[in-house]
Amino acid sequence: MVAAVFCLTILGFILGVGLGYAARVFKVETNPIVEEILAILPNSNCGQCGFPGCAGAADALAAGQAPITCCPPGGRALAEELAVKLNVSFDASAVEDKVPMLASIDETNCIGCARCIKHCPTDAIVGATKQIHAVIKDACTGCSACVDHCPTECLQMKPIDITLKTWRWNKPVELPVAVAA
Repeated sequence: MVAAVFCLTILGFILGVGLGYAARVFKVETNPIVEEILAILPNSNCGQCGFPGCAGAADALAAGQAPITCCPPGGRALAEELAVKLNVSFDASAVEDKVPMLASIDETNCIGCARCIKHCPTDAIVGATKQIHAVIKDACTGCSACVDHCPTECLQMKPIDITLKTWRWNKPVELPVAVAA
């Protein structure tokens, strides 16, 4: 028994050192701007931009293959932040700043087909086949991917109700600071 534990410990140590060495030797260098853009994006991986998740959108933005306004959930604030990061100018009036939305299911029309569940990137819709479905509001990102696949149109996007949990202050205006001489 002691010999088996000793052998597994030695084997684990040797494999750990080997994996650590391989991780350093075969490390793939990435573009640092892609990592910075990915940190700015909402990371909901909703696919509304037309790319496979936020990582794909970050790659395309860094390569200049996607417009700065490609992320609908980010809105105008995200587009402005990306323009500053990428040192690109854009027309902010062309970007529509939407209010945050959540999916809502009309339970009287839901037939339980489960098509919406398959297309929700955050698994915010729960239910089973031939059962009424519900939306977990804390998990819904408002991407509206589920709405297009509902055959009975019982899914709708509704604005988030203002509560103490969802209410936000407006961003304060920065005033110039006077320096006393």
